[in-house]
Amino acid sequence: MFIWTAHLRKKRVLAAVVLLAALAILLVVLGGIFRSPAENGAARLDTEEARNGYLKELGWEVSPDPVSTLQIRIPDPLTEDYEAYNDLQREQGFDLAELKGQQVTRYTYSVLNYPGHPDGVQVNLYLCEGLPAAGDIIVTGANGFQAGLDFPE
Repeated sequence: MFIWTAHLRKKRVLAAVVLLAALAILLVVLGGIFRSPAENGAARLDTEEARNGYLKELGWEVSPDPVSTLQIRIPDPLTEDYEAYNDLQREQGFDLAELKGQQVTRYTYSVLNYPGHPDGVQVNLYLCEGLPAAGDIIVTGANGFQAGLDFPE
């Protein structure tokens, strides 16, 4: 009887240790998933100076003040249009799916240095709680297009 009880206790202790180890691993993994962009080293862009500096680091010369500022709530679930737009964002390392239901601020600036397009170019920069969440370049006109934030080669 004593041997059977000791054997049962060892199994329970081993099961508890395995369970605790699994929980510790899960917390580490979830901590990485739910870490905010600021904790991952993303720049805070709370001021015009910071936003202009961020865009300049990407190679863009923009108007000092935005031509428009708009508050937008990311839909939950993402609509078809947002899913298509999010494909562009994922290519840049952003993901609007992580922001479903949250409010973002879109700052739109005139771009002054797009190669081959002296006029009609804007950059949209989306921030969530002061951190970059998405962005795009819009070239308007007959041959207009939308592109990511990377400066064209």
